[in-house]
Amino acid sequence: MTEHPTSHEGRQPLAARSQERARPRQEAAAGLPSDVPAQPGGPGGPAAPGADAPAVAGAPTAPGVPGVPGVPGGPAALGAKAVAVSAQHAGVARGGDTAARREGERLRFVGAATRRIARGIDLDEIVLGLCRATVPTFSDEILVYLRDPLPVGDERPVAPFVLRLRRTDRLRLSDLEGEELVLVPDPDPTPAAELCEVRSGGALAEVLRGVRPVFGDSAAAKTALTELLGPDHPLPGGLRAVLAPLRGRRRVIGAAVFLRRPERAGFEPNDLLVAAQLATHTALGIDKAVLYGREAYIADELQRTMLPDSLPQPTGVKLASRYLPAAETARVGGDWYDAIPLPGSRVALVVGDVMGHSMTSAAIMGQLRTTAQTLAGLDLPPQEVLHHLDEQAQRLGENRMATCMYAVYDPVSHRITVANAGHPPPILLHLGGRAEVLRVPPGAPIGVGGVDFEAVELDAPAGATLLLYTDGLVESRLRDVWTGIEQLRERLAATAQLTGPDHSPPLEALCDDVLDMLGPGDRDDDIALLAARFDGIAPSDVAYWFLEPEDAAPGRARRLARRALARWDLEELTDSVELLISEVVTNAVRYAERPVTLRLLRTDVLRCEVGDDSPQLPRQRRARDTDEGGRGLFLVNRLARRWGATRLSGGKVVWFELATRS
Repeated sequence: MTEHPTSHEGRQPLAARSQERARPRQEAAAGLPSDVPAQPGGPGGPAAPGADAPAVAGAPTAPGVPGVPGVPGGPAALGAKAVAVSAQHAGVARGGDTAARREGERLRFVGAATRRIARGIDLDEIVLGLCRATVPTFSDEILVYLRDPLPVGDERPVAPFVLRLRRTDRLRLSDLEGEELVLVPDPDPTPAAELCEVRSGGALAEVLRGVRPVFGDSAAAKTALTELLGPDHPLPGGLRAVLAPLRGRRRVIGAAVFLRRPERAGFEPNDLLVAAQLATHTALGIDKAVLYGREAYIADELQRTMLPDSLPQPTGVKLASRYLPAAETARVGGDWYDAIPLPGSRVALVVGDVMGHSMTSAAIMGQLRTTAQTLAGLDLPPQEVLHHLDEQAQRLGENRMATCMYAVYDPVSHRITVANAGHPPPILLHLGGRAEVLRVPPGAPIGVGGVDFEAVELDAPAGATLLLYTDGLVESRLRDVWTGIEQLRERLAATAQLTGPDHSPPLEALCDDVLDMLGPGDRDDDIALLAARFDGIAPSDVAYWFLEPEDAAPGRARRLARRALARWDLEELTDSVELLISEVVTNAVRYAERPVTLRLLRTDVLRCEVGDDSPQLPRQRRARDTDEGGRGLFLVNRLARRWGATRLSGGKVVWFELATRS
C-alpha cells in the first residue's frame, strides 16, 4: 500500500488549490491585470502555509517571524513588491469608482432632463424645458432653432428649408456688490442670426442629414455653425460647442447648439450621447406638441362652427349666453344652445346636452342642432320637434343619447310653450326677485325611442328672465343635481335683490354671476347657458285682422293699416306701408283659399306680417318691360328695411320691416 505525502512540501491543501484557480477571475473582477503575480498573503493570493495555524513541529522558523515557516525575514522579504501591487490595486479601484460615479451622474442628469422635457405640452414649454434642463448643468448656453413653419404630421414641408431661432438661454455668475455669487439669466447671450436658410448640399444640410450630434471643432461642424449662426455672428474664441440635429418622427425639424465657456471642462465623447438623448426627446415632444396644437385648433374650429357666433335679437326678448368646455385643453363637448326666430315675432330657445364631451359628441351635437334648426323653421310644436330629434338620434346610431329643452316664446301673448327631453328644468326669475323652478314634464332623453313628449304652456310676464342650462352647471362630484338646482335658484334670487324690485339684473352680468357659483371641483362637464329677458309687446302696439280672400282685400288692408299708423303717430310711413301691404296681400289673395291674416307690430321698427294657407313661398324675379306683373317683391326689396318669407305647417307668412323715427 503506497502512502501519499501529507506534508506541505509534498502537496498544497485543497482549499489553497481552489483559491489559486480562482485568482485570475478575482483579479479581473477587481480591475487588476491578469499578469500580476499573486503574493503569499496578498490580495487574491493563497494564504501562506501555516499562517493561520501553529508552526509545524521540527520546521525551521525564521528569526523574528514566529509561526511562518520557510519565509526568511518575513515582511521585510515581501517589501517593495507587495507595496507596489497594493498601490496598483488602490489606483485601479479609485479610477473605477470615479468613472462609475461620473457615469451614474450622467444617467441621472439625462433622466431628469428628459422628464422635464416630457412635462411640456405646447411647443414653448418643451423648448423651455430643454433650455432649463441643460443650462448650466450640461452647457453654459444653448441655442434652439426650429423649422419655420413646422410641418404637421404627414404634411410635406414647405420650401425653402428655413430655421428660425426659437430660444436662447445663458446663465452667468452675478457679480453685484454685497450679493453671493449666484447664477442669473444673461441678458446678452451669444449673438446669432434670427433666420437661417439651409442650402441643399451645404455643410449644415449634411450635418442635419446625419442626425448624430457632432463636436463644434470638427471641420464639417465649423462650417455648419457658421451657416447656422450667420457669417456676421462668429462664435467667441475658446467656446466649445456641440451641434445636435432635432429629428422628429419623419424629418429633421431643427437643431440645438450646446456651448461651454473656456474655463469649463470641454465636451467628452459620452456627452455626444447625452446630447443625442436630449435632442431625440425634444424633437419627439415638439412633434407631439405640433400634432396636439393642430387637433386643438380643429376642435376649437369644430366647436365654434357648431355654436352660434352671435345670438339674434328678436322683437320683445333680449338674449345672452355662455359656453364653458369641460377642460381648457380640450375645448370640445356635446352641449349646445340656440335661439331661432320664428314667424309672428316668436323665438325658439333651445339648450341640449349630448352624452360625453369628445369629438364624437361634438359631431353628434352639430347634427342634432342642425336638425333642430330645420324643424324650427317648419314651425312645428315643441313636442313634435323633440319627437323628430329622437328619431334623428336613433338614425345616427346606437347609444346616441342627448337631453334637450325646447321652448317657444310669444311676445304678443306673453306665453311660453316648453317641452322637455330628460333635461334639468328651467328657472324663471321674476321681476320682484322671486326665482321659480318651472314644473315641466321630465320626458325621456333623446335617442331612447318609442316615447311621447309633452308640452306645457306657461305665463312669461314682462321683465321676467328665463334661464336654460345644462347639467354641468348644477351637477358635479361634490353635489347632486337637485342640490345644484336649489343653489342656482338661490343665487339668482340673491342677484335679483341687488338690483331692486323694479329693475331686472343685466343679462350679461347675471350670466357671469351664475358661473361664479362654480367651485374648483365643479367643472366635471361642459356648461351651456342661455338667458332670455322677456320684454314682450304691449297689446296697444299690436294690430291684427282677418281678410277674406277676395278682390277687395288689398283695399281693405290699406285702410286698416292707415288707421293703425295714425293711432301710433306714424303717418310718415303711410305711403310706403300702403304700397307694400297692397303688393303682399294681393299675392296672398291670389293663392289663398282661407282667410288671410294681417298683423302690424310697433316696436323699434314697424313690422308687417301677412299669412295665408298656401305653402308656396314667393320668389323675387326680374320682370321684363312688357310684363304686367312680377314687380311686387322687387318693390318690397327696395323699400323695406328687411323682408322674408317663412313656411309654416299650415301655410306661410311673408313679412317686411320699416324703420321708424327714433
